[in-house]
Amino acid sequence: MTISTATTTTSPSRAPLAGFAAQLLLLATLAIFAGLSSWGWLSGIVFGAVLCGLLHRAALPALGWPNLITFGRAILTGGVTALVFSAASGVDVSAVLLVTIAAIALAMDGVDGQVARRTGTTTEFGARFDMEVDAFLILVLSVSAALEHGWWALAIGAFRYAFVAASWALPWLNAALPPRFGRKVVAAQQGVMLAVVVSGLLPSWLAVAALVVALGSLTWSFGRDIGWLYQASRVRETARNRWSATLVTQ
Repeated sequence: MTISTATTTTSPSRAPLAGFAAQLLLLATLAIFAGLSSWGWLSGIVFGAVLCGLLHRAALPALGWPNLITFGRAILTGGVTALVFSAASGVDVSAVLLVTIAAIALAMDGVDGQVARRTGTTTEFGARFDMEVDAFLILVLSVSAALEHGWWALAIGAFRYAFVAASWALPWLNAALPPRFGRKVVAAQQGVMLAVVVSGLLPSWLAVAALVVALGSLTWSFGRDIGWLYQASRVRETARNRWSATLVTQ
């Protein structure tokens, strides 16, 4: 993995530690101005510890600006996590505050990629880091939506993790997918729709309708990709069988 030294800003030993300190500072601020339950504190601390521990374990030469922006988004996601767990444990959490933090994290989603492309620092690690932060933020927002509209809404956030779990049993699901604009649109749609639903601005029936649309579009997107991956695996298997048969007849 190569990261341009022209845009590196901090060492791998300091970045996770500084990030964990920032996570604790955010949690303390939320506790003062919004109130956090013990479960909220615990979830936020665990999230920050796991996040910073994994970054430290990655042992990158340095973090460039794109990864630092993603790191900032991840820390905000830790704050959203703490607020959602606090709400789940009975604390009256401000929907405006929760959605504001989530909206900032969602808005920053396009920034890290743009910075990486413009500075020539696009890496496989950066793309995976960005994707994992997005997935977890969607999961936490779906939990918040599920608290109000039913646990079926949790399927929106759990979809990607179910796909990853399935790929352990079905290795052909790990093959590379062709880039598709529709996949990006659906992914962006999930965060926006969940944030709007969690804001409480929609009447209950419209919020449920938005969740159904989000889940339906996600099912279509994953279904299309799974179908493509299955067909590609069959093509590869057929090619291997023909190659084996050719070697035997020679």
